[in-house]
Amino acid sequence: MTATGRPPLNRRLAEFGTTVFAEMSALATATGAINLGQGFPDTDGPESVREAAVQALRDGRGNQYPPGPGIPELRQAIADHQRRFYDLSFDPDTEVLVTAGATEAIAAALLALVEPGDEVIALEPYYDSYAACIAMAGGTRVPVTLHPGTDGGRPVYRLDPDELRAAVTPRTRLILLNTPHNPTGTVLTREELAAIAALAVERDLLVVTDEVYEHLVFDGEHVPVASLPGMRGRTVTISSAGKTFSFTGWKVGWVTGAPELVAAVRSAKQYLTYVSAGPFQYAVAEALALPDEYYTALREDLRAKRDLLAAGLEAAGFTVYRPAGTYFVTTDIRPLGEKDGVAFCRALPERCGVVAVPNAVFYDRAEEGAHFVRFAFCKHTAKLREAIERLSGLRKHL
Repeated sequence: MTATGRPPLNRRLAEFGTTVFAEMSALATATGAINLGQGFPDTDGPESVREAAVQALRDGRGNQYPPGPGIPELRQAIADHQRRFYDLSFDPDTEVLVTAGATEAIAAALLALVEPGDEVIALEPYYDSYAACIAMAGGTRVPVTLHPGTDGGRPVYRLDPDELRAAVTPRTRLILLNTPHNPTGTVLTREELAAIAALAVERDLLVVTDEVYEHLVFDGEHVPVASLPGMRGRTVTISSAGKTFSFTGWKVGWVTGAPELVAAVRSAKQYLTYVSAGPFQYAVAEALALPDEYYTALREDLRAKRDLLAAGLEAAGFTVYRPAGTYFVTTDIRPLGEKDGVAFCRALPERCGVVAVPNAVFYDRAEEGAHFVRFAFCKHTAKLREAIERLSGLRKHL
């Protein structure tokens, strides 16, 4: 408590402490464990892209404030990317906005579009910043859970469209989607997205969709929600360079959408960072134009790492939900005789020298995810092999 008698942190954020990623990464540092918790690559992206950033710095491009919406070269590159991969046309001047990563884009979108008391539906489990951003906007979080099940005997997560429909009330303002989905690795199917789109049109809802893993799809296809009937004018699409080009520290993200939606998001964004990452914007503009071979090689490299880690986790005794996308594997720890994922992850660095993240922190109803744990496979193959070797010792205690 302060001298005023009130806690320093406002009540909207009182439920949010230090992020689980910070806690688990600190554990990795303290114990020397292999960090398969936080989702960042341990290798930089293409040398040509890094050199483009260096050249921009040396040429004085972006060293001072860039334009508020983002440099024209990057906005054009984003528009070209959407047309190239999805046949979606956006005006780079009115329908594209550059942000400080996808996290700021999500915050700005929710601050702009949500009034206090509005309900926001989010797929549970969800990336932890979603809950905080909804709270900062004064919205009410309404979780719709992706449920674990099987498909042909293979463990998967699925969306129940009836549960989603039942969650919509007269107070619902928007649906916050994430596909490919972190942490489950689910890639929503065209049929699932069509059901969401039909519901949004029927109930006049906005959709904010986080598509940062759009190029990391191993099974199925990535379908932008904005490409579906009736969705072009009611969807705010968010993506970023970090996951696609392995420069997560640059924090270059973007928003695409109809002019009135992008203008609303820009109104909020200008009072957050205003601008950021000036020289990096020039480099990302070049990165987005990389040939198809780059995107294919990235996907195939991560597919091999997914398969390596998934097989190793299965051999160690976990039930593995092999992801269709992203670079995360969700596992069930109950076959190991465990049921508390938070306690399991806190003990794992000392037990095995590996760090993971408990999925329970991504749920409103923590019991739904209590026995699930997430591992990241966006690491060197040698590091993954070492982690698998360390985790293999878990079976000895069964």
